[in-house]
Amino acid sequence: MLPDQDGPSGGGTQDSTGAGEDPSVSLFREYLRLKTVHPEPDYDAALMFLDRISVELGLPMKKVEVCPGRVVAIMSWAGTNPALKSILLNSHTDVVPVYEECWKHDPFAAVKDADGNIYGRGSQDMKCVAIQYIEAIRRLKAAGKTFARTIHIMFVPDEEVGGHKGMETFINHPEFQKLNVGFALDEGLANPTETFTVFYGERNPWWVTIRCPGSPGHGSRFVENTAAEKLRRVINSFLDFREREKQRFDMSECFTLGDVTTVNMTMVKGGMAYNVVPAEMDVSFDLRIPPTVNLQEFEEQIKAWCREAGEDVTYNFAQKFMHQKTTSTEDSDPWWRAFSSACKAMSMTLKKEIFPAATDSRFIRAMGLPAIGFSPMNHTPILLHDHNEFLNEQVFLRGIQVYERLVSALASVPALTNEA
Repeated sequence: MLPDQDGPSGGGTQDSTGAGEDPSVSLFREYLRLKTVHPEPDYDAALMFLDRISVELGLPMKKVEVCPGRVVAIMSWAGTNPALKSILLNSHTDVVPVYEECWKHDPFAAVKDADGNIYGRGSQDMKCVAIQYIEAIRRLKAAGKTFARTIHIMFVPDEEVGGHKGMETFINHPEFQKLNVGFALDEGLANPTETFTVFYGERNPWWVTIRCPGSPGHGSRFVENTAAEKLRRVINSFLDFREREKQRFDMSECFTLGDVTTVNMTMVKGGMAYNVVPAEMDVSFDLRIPPTVNLQEFEEQIKAWCREAGEDVTYNFAQKFMHQKTTSTEDSDPWWRAFSSACKAMSMTLKKEIFPAATDSRFIRAMGLPAIGFSPMNHTPILLHDHNEFLNEQVFLRGIQVYERLVSALASVPALTNEA
């Protein structure tokens, strides 16, 4: 177990106004109140907040506009040997929309209840991690620590819009190359048990739309070869496969969600009037495919389902991520050894998984760089994107301690063979 004492004030639950609470908690709650929520995230407010933090930490911050109005911000703590590969601490500033009527508290007020639970959109995904990075660095600097490797804290926009445009654009930008990244930490998930979940890979997101053309006609007739008939066959093929994967998942104690392919029908379009048989109908699916699946073979299966549905049935992708690289979790790997050893020293139990959704880490891994998805949130229900998202202040404070140890260990990894 981690020690109960957290920073100079020792943490502890205080009143909802924040009076007397740990300054790290106050900073977290301040960040939660910034409405960086889609569809119109206030990125200017986030950048002003980060400007202030960079001054407080005494760290230079570079801003890179990757597209109009979308800025990636990077604070950098220079290492004593800048030639070594750097450590990247990544987070995103945007959060998903809310149904305010379904929340017990204002989702942008950062209310803290009597149990120390802090409610707010982004409290788990992932404003908590961003502030934990910042506060870990603040404590390390205050303690007079120095490290051989440079440490970058990066804040990207538009992670939550599906395409991850902020990171996807920046990863190919010359400024990213200048960061000389060797290892990256990014977001993970909460875990309701004592265990901490670590993600070393992700499922590939495919968003596919199947177009089913057919014979139009009057709604009073038995029109042959209709779009709806083809649509039904397509839906049956996809959802039959979904059922088989669900049974695999339900029947195995070994599988996690990241080990199976999920299929969900998300949109159906077509038709113009009750009495007109449409000339075309479309159906869209969200697919999440594990790195163990042959992607070429899976696409051939989609083609076969389209052929079986009928003549001229076609498909196209709105998103089709094809990289399947994972990060080594072998004891022989120096990065994993540093990460896991630091966790072991804190008596943390780790569970390694494939991340079931998608994060910015996939773009980092696609560049051939090791990345671990990790949020130090155990004893916490998984509430990202859900109503009443919250994080307990004691869990939050202990997470800062965790990052202090992890950052110290990773930034102290000796020069590797390819860095000599």
